[in-house]
Amino acid sequence: MLQKSDALGKVSRAGVVAVVRGDSKEQAYKSAIACVEGGVRGIELTFTAPHADEVIADLVEKYQDNDEVLIGAGTVLDTSTARISILAGAQFIVSPSFSKDVAMLCNLYAIPYIPGCMTPSDIQQALSYGAEIVKVFPGSVVGQPMVSELQGPFPQANLMITGGVSLNNLEEWFAKGATVVGVGGKLVGPAAEGDYNQVTKNAIAYMTKVQELQKAYPAEVVG
Repeated sequence: MLQKSDALGKVSRAGVVAVVRGDSKEQAYKSAIACVEGGVRGIELTFTAPHADEVIADLVEKYQDNDEVLIGAGTVLDTSTARISILAGAQFIVSPSFSKDVAMLCNLYAIPYIPGCMTPSDIQQALSYGAEIVKVFPGSVVGQPMVSELQGPFPQANLMITGGVSLNNLEEWFAKGATVVGVGGKLVGPAAEGDYNQVTKNAIAYMTKVQELQKAYPAEVVG
């Protein structure tokens, strides 16, 4: 079983976590594979996709021998969904908001919990309940200046920015202090039309940019 500290390190170093949704189990599964083929190492399979737990289990099995790929569950709103995710093999849990009950369950099973936060109060509460990576969401509303301002009172917080992240503003998010970013539609959107090749091309573009940023910025800034 993957240790919690190892999982946290892999999420941080991933640079980009693909937020994978889908209108069907097949679409979600193929979207995730397309992302991995393009070099993305972190997959957040959301529970808005049909049979999400089955997709997670299938992906965990497919990549069980790949130490670089990490499969997580997203849009986890309650403890029931969190437990189902963990039983399916999810290696990290992501929520659009903070839930102390989900945090406590994840702590019990030593699974990283990445809750969505929008205010300093949210972030403080999440950190108090053991969150080591905090999802700043929605990034498009919070804005890049907010991320840099959060570094003052919360220098210990590792921030994952989700919502409003694109290839064009990727550098700005990292420059402001993001540890990792979550990217959904702008990465996996073509899957809705069955164009998984384009999803892979998008993934390559994002990961190429992240690798450039890892050279341009100190290690503590990017992954």
